[in-house]
Amino acid sequence: MSVYQRHGKVPHKRHIVFRQPNGELYHEELFGTEGFAGVSSLLYHLYPPTMVEEIREPYSIKPEVAIEDNIKALSFMSFDAEPTSDYIESRKVLFFNNDIAVGVAAPTESMNEYFFKNSDADELIFVHKGSGLLKTVYGSVEFEYGDYLVIPRGTVYQFIFNTSENKLLITESYSPIKTPKRYSNDSGQLLEHSPFCERDFKLPMNLETHDELGRFEIRIKKKDVIYSCIYQSHPFDLIGWDGYNYPYAFSIFNFEPITGRIHMPPPIHQTFEGTGFVICSFVPRLYDYHPDAIPAPYHHSNIDSDELLYYVDGDFMSRNNIKQGQITLHPAGVPHGPHPGAIERSIGKKETNELAVMIDPFSPVKITKAAMNIEVKDYYKSWKKEGNLSH
Repeated sequence: MSVYQRHGKVPHKRHIVFRQPNGELYHEELFGTEGFAGVSSLLYHLYPPTMVEEIREPYSIKPEVAIEDNIKALSFMSFDAEPTSDYIESRKVLFFNNDIAVGVAAPTESMNEYFFKNSDADELIFVHKGSGLLKTVYGSVEFEYGDYLVIPRGTVYQFIFNTSENKLLITESYSPIKTPKRYSNDSGQLLEHSPFCERDFKLPMNLETHDELGRFEIRIKKKDVIYSCIYQSHPFDLIGWDGYNYPYAFSIFNFEPITGRIHMPPPIHQTFEGTGFVICSFVPRLYDYHPDAIPAPYHHSNIDSDELLYYVDGDFMSRNNIKQGQITLHPAGVPHGPHPGAIERSIGKKETNELAVMIDPFSPVKITKAAMNIEVKDYYKSWKKEGNLSH
């Protein structure tokens, strides 16, 4: 998010002498994810962020592919994914392509023994169940039900959960995750027609400087391998930082829906984007107000992208028998639309209380064995017309 932040102590110019009270220099680090051309922050450490003492034997977490190519509508019960105590172990990739990976996690315990860093991908974590604190080198971000957590790649973090039941939807993006360009002016300020504004974002607060030496484990994800690296200094040792690149949170409940007299297309729900995908938020809203409006979405051809829809809460008016945490995949190449009866049911309705997250990858996704373990059988047949098929 392109809003300048400054926390703690920083020198009056970049890349100049900046000394600690004991006379030693603070250690400056440039943190950016697009070389020297993208947004970045400057971090000022007590100790060099390079003091590696040990690197343990790495292990693979590469997802196993069950379906390489697919044209079948599929559905999955994400709440059936088995909870585990460890955060990394609980993460299960369900779908992926060259741009993103989408999965779920159900950790039951906080990350008290180690820190985590995804060196490959920005992470967008939607909190379906649970609350707590996302602790980072920049400070902490409080989170709760309905929050999106945006964590730039390379950010070292810890999750401290308030409860043992936590349900997370995780999108990993191999490009920076941003808000849609059409909502901003040339200076990056969100415009008046945007469905959210800068006031809606939760920024890192309460910068804590840990002046600690010892053995601190950071588990680093790189190319689907976890490397356990032991550092001599605590990773959260900043005396200050400033810049534009940092983790933050945005609540789905702060998304202000755009409505019209007749049915509006899915781009009005867009909340985030990256290279090769968009993410949309479906929230409670008034229905279309033309006297003859059909609020249910029209059938449309999925020719240019897959559609992943994650159901959060409420009654999703275009689907039958949908449960919390259920995921549907409507693949590119074939049309899809409302379930039988949904169009007629929607006529005359004034509002909807649905809550869902939609992820549209522009390239087809591969489907993993972890996904097929929680598949809803024969979902693709749920549009069949029963009874006499003659006209």
